[in-house]
Amino acid sequence: MAVHFSAEELAARRGRAAAVMAGRGLDGLLVFRQESMFYLSGYDSFGYCFFQCFYLGADGRFFLLTRAPDLRQAQRTSVIQDIRVWGDRQDSNPQVQLRDALAGFGCRGKKLGVELDACGLNARHWQRLSAALDGFCGWEDASNLVNELRAVKSAAEISCVRRAAELADDALDAAVDMARPGADEGEILAAMQGAVFAGGGDYPGNEFIIGAGEDALLCRYFSGRKKLAARDQLTLEFAGVFRRYHACLMHTILIGEPHREHRRMHQVCAGAMDHCLAALQPGKTAGGVFDAHAEVVDAAGFRAHRMNACGYSLGATFAPTWMDWPMFHHANPALIRPGMVFFLHMILMNSDAGRAMTLGRTVLVTENGHEMLGRRPADLIVRG
Repeated sequence: MAVHFSAEELAARRGRAAAVMAGRGLDGLLVFRQESMFYLSGYDSFGYCFFQCFYLGADGRFFLLTRAPDLRQAQRTSVIQDIRVWGDRQDSNPQVQLRDALAGFGCRGKKLGVELDACGLNARHWQRLSAALDGFCGWEDASNLVNELRAVKSAAEISCVRRAAELADDALDAAVDMARPGADEGEILAAMQGAVFAGGGDYPGNEFIIGAGEDALLCRYFSGRKKLAARDQLTLEFAGVFRRYHACLMHTILIGEPHREHRRMHQVCAGAMDHCLAALQPGKTAGGVFDAHAEVVDAAGFRAHRMNACGYSLGATFAPTWMDWPMFHHANPALIRPGMVFFLHMILMNSDAGRAMTLGRTVLVTENGHEMLGRRPADLIVRG
């Protein structure tokens, strides 16, 4: 079986989720986030592009309702034994089939939590499901119930994150080796992703971000490739991924002689990173980390060129994004706890001058502070 965690660890995770449910007066949870399914059972699939649901009861019982192509996927990658399959037909209504299965688990008249904030539960699916549940049971939004448990990593999960960080370093090494005038972005991208795959890693939750010249100011992947100029800037945001666990890096590599403003921007990013790390302590808030970032950047005169967030949690995530809960933004009350893993990114994009500078690192929160993951320092990278 391709299950990456012991049955005992997975059972302990389900036990913690059941305890939270009981504390909230919930009799069960309808799980639609693939991340939650992976966390609770090991189930690894992109089948969430269709309707599927993992049910976990407060009594510990569970089942999966999915399509036929994911039957063997669930058998192979998870500890789920009770797998129900709904058929592909023009008039199929798996939401009614889910309700009938819930009835068999004694859920009629009970109160269930629902992961409403999930790619696997689009508006059409929810309309049908809410109609099926109407008069059958009560429900409430429980989108963050498993998310909050997932945010704190176990020792086995941290081991996966550490391997992911090594793969991220390998990818950056590949990019730096190739970054020179005339280099093709496509070849750089291929080398980076190839380094992750060659090291036993996985596809990331979203595409690697790569952009040179004016495209270095973009924070999203887009289609198209170019060659690096004699004097250029290349922004890279990417992840090493192992067992679906992510460790991210972000750098703007300078080609040729750096402009003095590029050097200053990097100094500001490095200073903001240090200030954020000082604020990244157990018991403090995610909002406080962002405020530390803003304090340094704004004081340096770059308020107009920064973002309104400076990072987020990382974990085992699936497409369309590797961003996880919680995020660093102003007034976010989420508490920082040991075992959390965060991606801190300092991003300055000066559209007036056409200059970009970024610096991103993955950090593990420890009992007494933090541990920077990855072997490469946060120095400015210049290639001639």
